[in-house]
Amino acid sequence: MAQYVLETDGQVCPFPLVEAGAAIEKLDLGDELTINFDCTQATDALPRWAAESGYPVTHFDRVGDAHWTITVQKV
Repeated sequence: MAQYVLETDGQVCPFPLVEAGAAIEKLDLGDELTINFDCTQATDALPRWAAESGYPVTHFDRVGDAHWTITVQKV
């Protein structure tokens, strides 16, 4: 299992979601993608996308003022 990080700070929605979808497609099964973002709409959109796509969320946290991180696993 490998760990990858996607930095989307400064991008407005829906771009963090679009980039996350493209990035996870390139990963192998079992790999994890950590998405760092500061778009408030993505606090809802990214977990919903993960659930609808069947990707478990292994970590989701606020890491600062208007800054979050979410980790999803490709299964």
